[in-house]
Amino acid sequence: MTRPADEPRKQIHLAAHFPGVNNTTVRDDPRPRPQIDFASFEHLARTAERGLLDFFFLAEGERPREHQGRLHDLDVVGRPESLTVLNALAAVTDRLGLAATVDATFNEPYETARRFATLDHLSGGRAAWNVVTSSSAFTGENFRRGGHLDRADRYTRAAEFVDVARTLWDAGTERPFRHVGRHFTVEGDFSVPRPPQGHPVSIQAGGSAEGREFAASTADVVLTRHGSLEAGQAFYADVKARLAKYGREPDGLKIMSGVTVVLGDTAAEAQEKAAEIRRRQVSPQNAILALEQVWGVDLSSYDPDGPLPDIDPVVDSGLSPGRTHRGDVLALAEKWRGLSRAKGLSIRQTVIEASSRQSFVGTPDAVAAGLDRFVQGDAADGFVLVPHLTPGGLDDFVDEVVPRLQERGVFRTAYEGTTLRSHLGLPPASGAPTSGHPVAAGQGSGT
Repeated sequence: MTRPADEPRKQIHLAAHFPGVNNTTVRDDPRPRPQIDFASFEHLARTAERGLLDFFFLAEGERPREHQGRLHDLDVVGRPESLTVLNALAAVTDRLGLAATVDATFNEPYETARRFATLDHLSGGRAAWNVVTSSSAFTGENFRRGGHLDRADRYTRAAEFVDVARTLWDAGTERPFRHVGRHFTVEGDFSVPRPPQGHPVSIQAGGSAEGREFAASTADVVLTRHGSLEAGQAFYADVKARLAKYGREPDGLKIMSGVTVVLGDTAAEAQEKAAEIRRRQVSPQNAILALEQVWGVDLSSYDPDGPLPDIDPVVDSGLSPGRTHRGDVLALAEKWRGLSRAKGLSIRQTVIEASSRQSFVGTPDAVAAGLDRFVQGDAADGFVLVPHLTPGGLDDFVDEVVPRLQERGVFRTAYEGTTLRSHLGLPPASGAPTSGHPVAAGQGSGT
């Protein structure tokens, strides 16, 4: 899509994801600091603010990952509670938005609303809530209710959860609240005044039909991931087209794609660095783990440098409750086999190829041009940067790419407002009732 020459160039929105969840971090690099050390969070947040990014994003993990009945020994050890970290970061940042992932399956709306209202006040209107649901029975064992909810129940509980939270924010300390619904019956008086933003910014992830409809009805930001310009344009057009039925304008919802960036002095150097990063992210052990999560059986006897299994996956195996791939594993396995046959790839090479995030690889000039092309081509409104190092993985981007985006006239040279809604070009929340559309089932472990 080519924009008319006289049309103003779209401004790019940028956010930073704190690394350390799943296999995005290169753990054998000597430079990273502990992901539980506050200094690590502070460094990345201060760098994001120095780069004038919209917000700093934390994923959630309410229990370390499990595999074959034991904790996954390649996972991070220690994953601090997100809102606690962000409240501390509010004291060492001035303008940067602060986004936490909190699931609507195992938490309760009163306490969640109270915590986000508190963060919004302490930060002067910079809070955001990434609303997700959890399908993991393993995680559920940590909570009083235990187990997990069926897919449809997760959706309806999450939709009602968000409705209750917004009811509480709108009530503030000015009037009593009352809600009677299928999942929640609550009434009383809220203990925190109405948040500065009205409602903290609402973030949602997920590409299902339910997720897209929820995004169009109530979300402020949608997190997505697409491997090509064309795929991004199709998603963008579909979600934006749904807004009119809710009386919303296209700019009232920002679509931001999760990406990795690898820089080099030349294109060849950057490609070589990117390939090495992917090899280090997907170790031989991680490759077998990824394969087991599709096939649903123990594949520890297989050689990571050998061919894919010639056996079919076991559907609903229960090998790793809540963490095996959802959907049609038979189709996914066949897709991986086709990729392996077409390119002559081993197990490890196939996993590397199949699990790669959307990446912008090249010189700083080329990366800036690529990001700009996606936004001007209506494949995204911006990007969530997912660095591979903790906490310095954002440094080069801020130093080398941000100035080039500013030279192109597509990225701010200073914050113009003080709230996250102002950074995103969103109005304060009006307090209008939510639509009741279900949220998509997100993953509490990442973007």
